[in-house]
Amino acid sequence: MSESTPNGHNMHSMHHPMHGAHGVHESILHTHVDPFTVQEKISAAELMHGLAGTSFQARNLASASRIWKRMLEDEVTIFLGIAGAMVPAGMRNIIRYLIENRMVDVIVTTGANMFHDVYETLGKPHWQTRPDTDDVELGRRRINRFYDVLAPETDFADAEEFVVSFAQTLEHDRPYSTREYFEAVGKALIPMAHEDGILTAAAKNGVPIYSPAIGDSVHGLAIATGRVRSGHRLMFDVIGDVLETSSIALNSKRTGVIYIGGGTPKNFIQQAEVAAYIYNRECPGHKYGVQVTMDQPQWGGLSGCTFEEAQSWRKIAPDADFVTVNVEATVALPLIVSALAEERPDNRSQRILPELDFGDSAREKAAL
Repeated sequence: MSESTPNGHNMHSMHHPMHGAHGVHESILHTHVDPFTVQEKISAAELMHGLAGTSFQARNLASASRIWKRMLEDEVTIFLGIAGAMVPAGMRNIIRYLIENRMVDVIVTTGANMFHDVYETLGKPHWQTRPDTDDVELGRRRINRFYDVLAPETDFADAEEFVVSFAQTLEHDRPYSTREYFEAVGKALIPMAHEDGILTAAAKNGVPIYSPAIGDSVHGLAIATGRVRSGHRLMFDVIGDVLETSSIALNSKRTGVIYIGGGTPKNFIQQAEVAAYIYNRECPGHKYGVQVTMDQPQWGGLSGCTFEEAQSWRKIAPDADFVTVNVEATVALPLIVSALAEERPDNRSQRILPELDFGDSAREKAAL
């Protein structure tokens, strides 16, 4: 005989709300958690498949891989935003792989990352250290620290001198978009590269790189040094960057975004969709989104801004497929890209590559 509460409810039914009402709840309780099974040998793609059945950030990590794969299978122009010291942290070859295999189509990043790419392309390594190293002593020895990574200033100086000298070869009577500048840097590096990096791979594969805050980097310092030494006034057209990226978005069938960190690269890509009004047009918002960040939205900063918030600005499409992964980028990026590489080893030949329109056709359409 079942026990009853004072108000007459059967206790067995109270503890099992699905009892006799499965059809009522199946629209909500449709997918159960599938505990992760340990295997002695497992590939990156198998790992992602296993994580997809779990929850919290493990499932978000698997969702990131799934959404990025959807972008590659669809006719999508994929923007990659890179903030943070990803090159010093050892992520350079991953970004190069993405370029060479056209898993991304447009890159927006910091000038700092692109200087560290020059540095490594010229054969200068970054060095591991402990984060509790004596920083005063490092300063005396002219060694710079990025958490648990070191770079000697002497090696920095050699790489900076390359940029100083290279910048002197560029025209001074017209402004350059940062895309034009980085393409030229990549081509100049090719004959002297110890190994291909981000800039050389982008130059060879026609992937544009933008850095809207280029002055905030050693590229900016090197160009400033050249101006002081010789009076050579290399100028940048950062508004041209705005027009080009908005034109790319406007003339794409669909767009997707991958954000590693946040900052200026993230917002610059976000605004590419809404900036279509410059041409008297409107874009529907980015159709796909993957964001890998440790920042939080409640502080009001752009780096932690959610995709949902971006929908209020019409930067992200109402029906977009997106996920935010709150996992440190140097953990998440190798796992996601390794899984994609396994599942799409012939990605470049499988994809319908977008034709990137840097502005002429957009301006013509706006005039109609």
